Amino acid sequence: MGFRRSHQKPSPHLFLRLKATAWESLLGVLGPGLRSPLHIAVINRWLWVPSYLFLVSFTLTAAETPTKRDPVVVDEKTEAVIKGALKWLASRQLPNGAWGSSPEEQRNPIAMTGYVLIGFQSAGQLPGEGEHGKNVTSGMQYLLDSISPEGLFANRNSGQYMYGHGIASIALAELYGQTRSPAIRPKFERIIKLIVSAQNREGGWRYRPVASDADISVSVLQAVALRAAKNSGIDVPQTTIDAAIRYVKSCYDETSGGFTYQPGNRAPGFARTAAAIYSLQVLGLYNDPMVMRGAEYLIKHSKTQDREKWFTYGNFYAAPAMYMIGGDIWKNWYEQIKQTLLRAVTVRGDMAYWEPNLDPGQDGVGPVYATAVYTMILSMPYHYLPLYQR
Repeated sequence: MGFRRSHQKPSPHLFLRLKATAWESLLGVLGPGLRSPLHIAVINRWLWVPSYLFLVSFTLTAAETPTKRDPVVVDEKTEAVIKGALKWLASRQLPNGAWGSSPEEQRNPIAMTGYVLIGFQSAGQLPGEGEHGKNVTSGMQYLLDSISPEGLFANRNSGQYMYGHGIASIALAELYGQTRSPAIRPKFERIIKLIVSAQNREGGWRYRPVASDADISVSVLQAVALRAAKNSGIDVPQTTIDAAIRYVKSCYDETSGGFTYQPGNRAPGFARTAAAIYSLQVLGLYNDPMVMRGAEYLIKHSKTQDREKWFTYGNFYAAPAMYMIGGDIWKNWYEQIKQTLLRAVTVRGDMAYWEPNLDPGQDGVGPVYATAVYTMILSMPYHYLPLYQR
């Protein structure tokens, strides 16, 4: 069960229905013997009623926790850009439902489609719901049609296979969690089983779907996909998630507070640290000391300005990581990156998009990738993605 906020004022009938449904969910969570994954999945959702605002916040232990309202809001100018970006992304969808315009994007349609679907969902677009619901449905179907009986997306021998597998799995997990569509579950379970089977003895993953070595860039995506799947009611062994947490923590550099590519391998970096604390928070370790020190590392090595190496890739992780930390840290981070993104956006009529110019050299993958990631970042204050709600 889930609730989504609307930018438009709901009708009185909808107010009453939401209020009744909210309290049914509350009783279901608190009642003896009724603490199922479906109840637990209702986390941090805002519910409007006729004269006041209720915040129903359920933790994974079924305890009610007070939560402050996010001080960050999407202003009118930013909202216009988000709407224009969604329209631009919709116009760039390929006939088969995938996305990809630049040569690099076209070589990785699974990952690109996953990024775009996350961008759409961050702005409240679901299959058949919202202005671009048909595009979401088509993109979702493309991913589902690409899954083999073994749980593979396309060619398992591609050089960075598990990276695209992870992004697409996160997108499908959020879609399934918010829709409970029976059309998604059977194939979705296959791709999750493949992730579980490909975990190595250290608890991590690498680019091929086999249990060999591991690195943090691939591992965080698989770990987050597993947690999103578990939140949506899919069976995921807790031992697999616990091992993933151990692997991410093994990449921590105590001296700097950052995270390395592999345990003790290479210096810590912005993107690696952002990915690490993003995944640890999604896995439930919101106030872990490594998360707090990692956040300090990100602030010290901030990439909220353009022309920084791995700007887009790093901020795909850093934005939700700072969002989950919240407070002034999130408020200041969002304001800085918002200004950077708004300066760089191209507006053509009622459409908006980003060329891959914020990344230096060859780091810029393409306009679809950039626009999808930046749309997600700007839309974070809408609170639509259940995965990032504490």
